[in-house]
Amino acid sequence: MNLLVRIRKFLNWEITPKPDPKLLPEVYPHLKPFRLPLILTVFVMLIGTIGYVIIEDFPIFDAIYQTAITFTTVGFGEVHELSNVGKIFTINLIIAGFAVFSSAIGILVSELNKGKIVTILKERRMLYKIVRLKKHFVICHHNDYTIEVTNQLRKNHIPFIVIDPRPEIHEWAIEHKYPNYLQAEPHAELSMLKANLSSAKGLIALSSSISDNIALIASVRLFEKEHFLPRPYYIISSAESSGDVEKLKKLGADTVVSPTKLTAQRVSAMAARPDMENLLEEFLYKNDNPLDMQEIFVPKFSWAVLKKLKETHIREITNTSVVGITKKDGKFISMPKGDVLVTSECKLLVIGTQKGIATTKGLVRQRIKPKELKFV
Repeated sequence: MNLLVRIRKFLNWEITPKPDPKLLPEVYPHLKPFRLPLILTVFVMLIGTIGYVIIEDFPIFDAIYQTAITFTTVGFGEVHELSNVGKIFTINLIIAGFAVFSSAIGILVSELNKGKIVTILKERRMLYKIVRLKKHFVICHHNDYTIEVTNQLRKNHIPFIVIDPRPEIHEWAIEHKYPNYLQAEPHAELSMLKANLSSAKGLIALSSSISDNIALIASVRLFEKEHFLPRPYYIISSAESSGDVEKLKKLGADTVVSPTKLTAQRVSAMAARPDMENLLEEFLYKNDNPLDMQEIFVPKFSWAVLKKLKETHIREITNTSVVGITKKDGKFISMPKGDVLVTSECKLLVIGTQKGIATTKGLVRQRIKPKELKFV
């Protein structure tokens, strides 16, 4: 076994993750109605085989074969010529077979019409897909906001799961192209386990009810403590009033978005500067825009700590620009000059191409002074 593990590590083979069997819904309880037709089938086959052996003196294999083709009414004929008693026995066997098959088909149609077995099989297949996700977002409750959020996540290739307790979620998932979804109560621990929350990047609570969002945030923070996760989840929530925004932040939400406030800010910005109406949207949210803007965290061990911004030569090496610095205490410096110090655990607001920003991240996280500084 150890040799097999070493071979897998050497070849960089990864075992396909599978969901915990305890999370998978059981199919077998819904197959109980099929037990009676199965028992009757075995019983009729047994009676038929014994009857042909006793009445017609057939060899055992011939008796089994004759019973099978008679019971299933396939019409292959007789293995050996039958006596009058054997023919009467065969007629009764055909009637019994027809009755058993009719009852089995009736039970099958009835169970399929209920839809429970199909729903369970779909959920099991969905759980196998979800368990393979990493750094995804769990979006709770379907509404108009969810539709827009999922559209943006899909365009940016960010994996996500939508959870909603209503049965219509299956239709909404098809209509709005949700690749992963669950019909469940979002705040329940079982739902979080099924959504593979332990591998998720964060959770987005978009319920129109403030009580639902409060329950979600509290449940997620409790889930973190009970499962001893190495890092906290990034929780985004929505709220209508400013008072609700403060409540959700105190409960543990990292970001709370108020649609009312955002609408007011957008309208006022359009009124004050009509020519700048679509600048932010075009710059930050357009998919084919070559420029991007991100905050980059500077760890304690970074070589850039206590260096002047101009000494880091970030602009020359990565072709990006630092347009803001957020200090550890939350103080923000806009358009910092070259003499500003890069301090421990600050955040650099960087603008540039996605490739340049990725290079900047790698540069800042190095412990030793990078070799590229020798050429600038």
